[in-house]
Amino acid sequence: MQAQLAQIARELAHAEQRLERIADIVPGDRWNVRNDPDRWSVGECIAHLNLTSEAYLPRIWSAIAEARELPRITGRRYRRDPIGWIFSRLVGPLPSLAGKRIGRVKTTASFIPAGREPHTVLTAEFKRLQEDLVHALRESDGLQIDKVSILSPFGDKVRYNCFSALSIIPPHQERHLDQAELVWAR
Repeated sequence: MQAQLAQIARELAHAEQRLERIADIVPGDRWNVRNDPDRWSVGECIAHLNLTSEAYLPRIWSAIAEARELPRITGRRYRRDPIGWIFSRLVGPLPSLAGKRIGRVKTTASFIPAGREPHTVLTAEFKRLQEDLVHALRESDGLQIDKVSILSPFGDKVRYNCFSALSIIPPHQERHLDQAELVWAR
């Protein structure tokens, strides 16, 4: 697999390992309990990540199909477009200033988790979606995925290339895994 795609696959594996650690630490009966009414529970954080992957995957697969129509490439680095680069920075882990996390952004309504699924269901779905994302990475290898665009699931007018989309997912997962770890860390 091309080095940049392999790096994304490693980042996805890291996120899955973090989720496993959270599942080992947080009792199942606490997953859907908020420690602050204005903050998501552990389960809501993971459900949000699942909703995000579910929204991205069909767009990524469509872009892969489009990229298959272009000449194959080898030995070239993929490039994020400017919008994709900005999004990958905005959705990543939040910086802290004097112990306070700064830069919180509200998500769109379709990505606010509604259910209260058991932790076993949430973690199984997360793992399945991670496998689907890694499969998409493998299928992208050698394709010009930085030459085909997707419509962002987070905004009707925002477009970026497929490589940018794949690059956005891991930092977004890290952000919400950080959030999930902090729910009961205090």
